[in-house]
Amino acid sequence: MKQRKVSLGGPSSSSHPAPAEPNIGYDIASRVAWFRQQLSRSSDIQFHEVQLPGNIPCAFIYIENMTDQKLLQEHVLTPLMFEVTAESGPELVHKIADLKQLPILSVQTGTMNGSLDSLFDGTVVCLIHDEPRILLFPLKQIDKRSIQQSDNENVIRGPREAFIEDLSTNITMIRRKIKHPALKIEHYEFGVYTKTAVSLCYIEGICKPYLVEELKARISRIDMDGVLGSSYIEEFIEDNPLSPFPQVQYTERPDTLSASLLEGRIALVVDGSPIAIMVPVTLYMLLQSAEDYYQRYVAATWIRWIRYFFLLVSFLLPSVYIAVTTFHPEMLPQNLLITVAAARENVPFPAIIEAIIMEITFEALREAGLRIPKPIGQTVSIIGALVIGQAAVQAGIVSAPMVIVVSITGVASFIIPHFDLGLTFRLLRFPVMLLAASFGLYGVIIAILWIYIHLVSLRSFGTPYLSPTAPIVFGDWKDVLVRVPWWMMKKRPQLFGTKIDQRMKYRTRPVIPEDDGD
Repeated sequence: MKQRKVSLGGPSSSSHPAPAEPNIGYDIASRVAWFRQQLSRSSDIQFHEVQLPGNIPCAFIYIENMTDQKLLQEHVLTPLMFEVTAESGPELVHKIADLKQLPILSVQTGTMNGSLDSLFDGTVVCLIHDEPRILLFPLKQIDKRSIQQSDNENVIRGPREAFIEDLSTNITMIRRKIKHPALKIEHYEFGVYTKTAVSLCYIEGICKPYLVEELKARISRIDMDGVLGSSYIEEFIEDNPLSPFPQVQYTERPDTLSASLLEGRIALVVDGSPIAIMVPVTLYMLLQSAEDYYQRYVAATWIRWIRYFFLLVSFLLPSVYIAVTTFHPEMLPQNLLITVAAARENVPFPAIIEAIIMEITFEALREAGLRIPKPIGQTVSIIGALVIGQAAVQAGIVSAPMVIVVSITGVASFIIPHFDLGLTFRLLRFPVMLLAASFGLYGVIIAILWIYIHLVSLRSFGTPYLSPTAPIVFGDWKDVLVRVPWWMMKKRPQLFGTKIDQRMKYRTRPVIPEDDGD
């Protein structure tokens, strides 16, 4: 594993210069006093000063609830008191750090400032009298959530495991999927105060080197006080930060992330966040689900077509309804026109006001369902929508056809797999409705053209957002409009320009048994 510890946006950055080492000598009392001063008014910091055999003063500093005190007692204190003997501090440090005479083999040494930073990661700091080197014992113990099923990316046939908030556990899950030395994982650190660990993952030989260097260049410009999740980094690495469309893909599934790495993409995994982000990305990737690759190709293709269709429904249906009922009623069949006109006869508002009222109400119910505890949140959303819709129709505030249109639109928006993409189209729905109310279907066409021009110009790390349809790359259509069988996808996506484009050997395909004539 290729690992590199780099501090980004931390004390070593230009706006936050690294503090100088204190000039206090190697006396144990002076150094303990310095640590007490730095860690004052922190009741969870423990200081234990002991006298080791040979009359060697020693001090242990650790955070109470982040350190495995049982291991500290069994593997550090007990051996130091009864097994490892020395006549001076330098000799003792030599036996521990150089000769590895303690059961803990991963003992490191550090400076005063470096030890202070390591302390907040669950490391035990050990000060030895008259010894410049400080011993660091990695005895981190932090309660973490167990690996569970993903709540947002459920599948029927695929794996059930999902990322958690612990970075080392997430990296282990990725390693279990890709067991090859070409998988490179480089570690970085962000934030002056949070010092959040971030891992950059890619497969050497498949991922283009310029993509890796470009991502490193973008994250190297991040200089902030703290990073508490992957969304903090996401907004710094987008090609067009003002675009409403998401330009990175996120996932909480190790198999989805591993599949993206095998396509030549890059991933960022952030400590403290169960969400990993992947770049580059295209619009069609945001409309794909992990389930597409575990179902048979016919069913997966059918589900994709349904997603594409209902994406258009969720985006355009209210606007088209407003335009037709306001400017182009002649486009409706006569019976339907009479029904709509009768339903709107006693409604005091124009169609645009009806739509805005119902859309905002639906969004409020959706948000309430997310904030209310899960056992009752979904029930409240469904019942609230039914009750409010029925009451609004009976009161004559809105018409029944408008309630139906908004309901279909709301259900259609849930079909979009990527939450941020669905939210983008939900927000864009409002200006399109205003254009439809002002110019009819011409306004809808203007909105579609404007969004299409924006999408064509959009890039994600240099990759066209509408690839492989604009520009056209026919070889990649096998996994966009349809999902062909696995044995037909012998090459990786061409839009990423992978160094090794071959995914499988050309002779890899099903063997049809010959009829023996019996």
